[in-house]
Amino acid sequence: MSEGDSSGESIHGKPSVIAGFFTRLGQIYQSWLDKSTPFSAVRWAVTLILTAIYMIRVYILQGWYIVTYALGIYHLNLFIAFLSPKVDPSLLDDPDEGPSLPTKQNEEFRPFIRRLPEFKFWHSATKGIIIAMICTFFEAFNVPVFWPILVMYFIMLFCITMKRQIKHMIKYRYLPFTHGKRTYREET
Repeated sequence: MSEGDSSGESIHGKPSVIAGFFTRLGQIYQSWLDKSTPFSAVRWAVTLILTAIYMIRVYILQGWYIVTYALGIYHLNLFIAFLSPKVDPSLLDDPDEGPSLPTKQNEEFRPFIRRLPEFKFWHSATKGIIIAMICTFFEAFNVPVFWPILVMYFIMLFCITMKRQIKHMIKYRYLPFTHGKRTYREET
């Protein structure tokens, strides 16, 4: 391999200043993500604050409805992935394949494993809001549309999608939310 063939290296085989800068920036970003992992309430609070800032910006500017609609569709897609099991029971030919939840009292409990974990859901939703916020600074994304139609279409799409998801949850008997491990009181 000749000098400079690997990515991020200059002609002399040493990492370039720019590649080093972005590598270090990525490490700092990952460090902050790692530190924020245990604080889910704080992470979601920051995301809700960013959402409120974005909505206020769109309301004041009276535009960028297509960007907001795309953000809503993206968040709906993330939410459906968050509610769905990692292994879809409807795709399994043999019901004994893959993890399944108990259907009878004497069956072993198997935990619900999400297709999209909570941390990745939060991270993707927050990145989506930040990207949508950046898009509001460019006039090219301000496509003139009649926004009430977009709102009605989004509500219709949300209702149809959630109805389908709830039917799937009922049919395959899974509940994507738990409140921790059951504890029993000792009777003395």
